[in-house]
Amino acid sequence: MTKQDITVLAKENAFDLIGKEWMLVTAGTPDKYNTMTASWGGIGWLWNKPVAFIFIRPERFTHDFIEANDRLTLSFYGEEYRKALQICGSKSGRDINKTEATGLTPETLESGAITFGEARMTLDCRKLFKSPMKANDFIDKSLLERWYNDKPGGGLHDIYIVEIENIYTK
Repeated sequence: MTKQDITVLAKENAFDLIGKEWMLVTAGTPDKYNTMTASWGGIGWLWNKPVAFIFIRPERFTHDFIEANDRLTLSFYGEEYRKALQICGSKSGRDINKTEATGLTPETLESGAITFGEARMTLDCRKLFKSPMKANDFIDKSLLERWYNDKPGGGLHDIYIVEIENIYTK
């Protein structure tokens, strides 16, 4: 992978990148990490920094890794990796080794963060902010009904804002 500057993101459609293409959120160390597929988030500018924001339910196995580490990666893949991303989004790292199940090749970045060699782009990020969603804070209460009440997989998400410190592309 080749390190790029922030302008490489200007060539991407963030709505497609995250919402349609999906991404893997990966946290941990070379010896112990986990990854999960996500399609909720965004990219922007905050506190004079390039940032991404992601939403992770505390019940997710990857949440523990995000909590235990200062860094995480957001990585993006071509359509040929859709099946691997489906596995990472439908199976828990508590139950299977996702690296073995998908055939993805883990790589350690200069920062120590983990990505996969198959990624077409990886955002190497440092955590800046976390806040749990709270039911009372929803202005549009219909969102609670649609996305959270009686849904499998747990409760409300934690919101993380992360600084994009490095970008790598193939």
